[in-house]
Amino acid sequence: MDQKTMKENAGKAAVDALVRSGMKLGLGTGSTAITAVRYIGSLMEQGALKDIKAIATSFQTGLECEKWHIPVYSLNSPEVNGALDLTIDGADQIDYAHFCVKGGGGALFLEKLAAYASKSYAIALDETKVVDMLGVTFPVAVEIAPEARTFVCAELAKLGAECVLREAVRKAGPVVTDNGNFLVDITFKNAPGRIYPALLEEQINHIPGVIENGFFTKKGPHVFVARADGAVDVWD
Repeated sequence: MDQKTMKENAGKAAVDALVRSGMKLGLGTGSTAITAVRYIGSLMEQGALKDIKAIATSFQTGLECEKWHIPVYSLNSPEVNGALDLTIDGADQIDYAHFCVKGGGGALFLEKLAAYASKSYAIALDETKVVDMLGVTFPVAVEIAPEARTFVCAELAKLGAECVLREAVRKAGPVVTDNGNFLVDITFKNAPGRIYPALLEEQINHIPGVIENGFFTKKGPHVFVARADGAVDVWD
């Protein structure tokens, strides 16, 4: 089974298990999350789901919701009032402690806001994303204020991180997030011993100029891992 099909299986499994009519629902960003958005849209078209109030975590997700006629609100909307029932998202990597790395698609700030504002949180992904240690083979995104770039990179280096400013594709210059900030991708390839994602999430966010980072450790998710044999493992 190819990776695209595995992503679709994971997204659908998360929706079937957790999404119910009337929910205030955070919708994540990226290829796996978009499969869940499309599936929710198809269920709404069939009448199997009703009265969904969605929070889109990126322009990409918002546009997909428009295509499927999924009503989109702000987290500040009175109908939502800053609290969600569930957020469904993908992840770049996950470890066996259920800690995640997100931000490969550049939407980590709103993704984390939605996840941490939710009563329940689900991560859907394929088995290639499961790793023993985060931040080594895939970079962790850090969203920063543009003026803080040099300072923040120096502070991140003190934590053992190698920093690379993310460059745009088919646009000259750095990636600019939906919030108008830059992204620095960090790895810990040469860090001595084991790194600790929960500690690093706090340490990185304490650096002035950092908006948010891609370690997700403070909200234990339901995890749906699609395998190449067609099965979907559920971690709770």
